Amino acid sequence: MGQFDRAELDEMVQRWIDENKRCEAMGDWKPLAEMYTVDATYGWNYGPKQDFMAVGRDEIRDLAVGQEMFGLEGWQYPYQSVIVDDRSGDVIGFWKQMADKTREDGSHYEVHGIGGSWFRYGGDFQWSWQRDFFDFGNVSHLFLEMITNNALSDGMNARIERSVAKDPLPGWYPVGKSPVPLW
Repeated sequence: MGQFDRAELDEMVQRWIDENKRCEAMGDWKPLAEMYTVDATYGWNYGPKQDFMAVGRDEIRDLAVGQEMFGLEGWQYPYQSVIVDDRSGDVIGFWKQMADKTREDGSHYEVHGIGGSWFRYGGDFQWSWQRDFFDFGNVSHLFLEMITNNALSDGMNARIERSVAKDPLPGWYPVGKSPVPLW
C-alpha cells in the first residue's frame, strides 16, 4: 500500500485536467494557482542560459500561470498520458503544446517533442511543487516558423518583445541561480 491514497491522487489528477481545460477555454490560467499549496514552487528550464522559478502561490499566479502564459491565449495543452506514484506522491503528465493558429494546409502549429510536468502532491488536493520540461529547441523552431508566417497573435508578439528586453523578467534566473533548486 502506498503512502498516499491512490483514489485521492487519481481525483487530484482529474481535477487538475478539468481545471486546465476550463482555464484554456477562458484563456486565463491564473485560477490554477489555487491548486497549489501556499508555499509551493513551480519552475522549468529555458535552455542553456535561463531557468524560471516561482516561489509561493502568489508568484505562481502572477508569474508562472500569469506572466509566462500571457500571449498563449487560445493555445491548448492536452494531456496525453499521466503516471501516478502513490508511494511518493509524484505525478508526471505528458502534454502537447498546440497553437490555435493553423498553417495553410490546415494543420495546427504544434510543438513537436515531449512536453510534460512533474508534480509532487501536497495533500488537500493541492500540488506542493511542479517542474515542467519541454523540448526548447522545438519550441524555438515553432516560434520562428510562426514569426516567419506572420502567425503570431498580438499577445504573442508582445510576449516575445518582453522576453528579449534588456532587463530580466521576474522569475527568470541564470541557470542554477534560482531561489529554489530546479531539480
